[in-house]
Amino acid sequence: MAPPSAVSPQRTASSDKPSAAVPHEPGISESKAKVQMPKFPGKTVSRARFSRISQFDRSFDVQGPPEFTDKHAERDYLKGRLAAAFRIFGKYGFDEGVAGHITMRDPVQPDTFWVNPFGVAFSLIKKSDLIQVDHEGNIVDGGPDHVLYESFNGIVLAEKEGNDIAACLGDKKAALLQNHGLLTVGGTIEAAVFWFLSLEKCCQAQLAADAAAGGRGHTTIKIDDDDAAFTYKTIGTPRAGWFSAKPLFDVIEKESGADYLQ
Repeated sequence: MAPPSAVSPQRTASSDKPSAAVPHEPGISESKAKVQMPKFPGKTVSRARFSRISQFDRSFDVQGPPEFTDKHAERDYLKGRLAAAFRIFGKYGFDEGVAGHITMRDPVQPDTFWVNPFGVAFSLIKKSDLIQVDHEGNIVDGGPDHVLYESFNGIVLAEKEGNDIAACLGDKKAALLQNHGLLTVGGTIEAAVFWFLSLEKCCQAQLAADAAAGGRGHTTIKIDDDDAAFTYKTIGTPRAGWFSAKPLFDVIEKESGADYLQ
């Protein structure tokens, strides 16, 4: 049987008494919960300081994404992170033949994007493989051996579909594309990658829970708005998304010897 606080939360104005602000830990006070909530890094690291350390050096307390005064240096760094992101997606099986992509807005030419070349396995992508394209799909920069695949009437349809998806997404971080798959976005490559992995796991857990409940003639217990809001404040912020992805990037760098930076 669920504890009383799980079915009938006590709401009180006193911060020293149990509060529904911490729905999964009955008995803990709201003031204590605020102290114990995870504290994600709140500062950024200058490029000069960042360049002197290894990306997976545990002796360095990374405080946030590195800042750049040189946009070309920022581009070079982000291309490396994008290549690492593809390696992570390949590792977790998020590739499907030659389909799928991750895009990054170029800091030098913000109206262009860096994407993966058609036909190159995610698990093999290197920084030098990436191609830069504009909104019409024209290649701005990239090796001469790279091609951009366009399906029949793809340019017109893709533009409309992209606008429709963007309008539906709004200021949210993720979208479920009906009969297609997941889409996530972020202010950093790391956050977008972590939101995708996390949402995929959530979908798998939801399907498993629905199947288990349905098999016994029951339905799953849905998370209420207060629980969802508390969880977002704890682990759903852009900063939390960036920091939560750091172990993924650290591991892929260690496992690959950072050869994706070539």
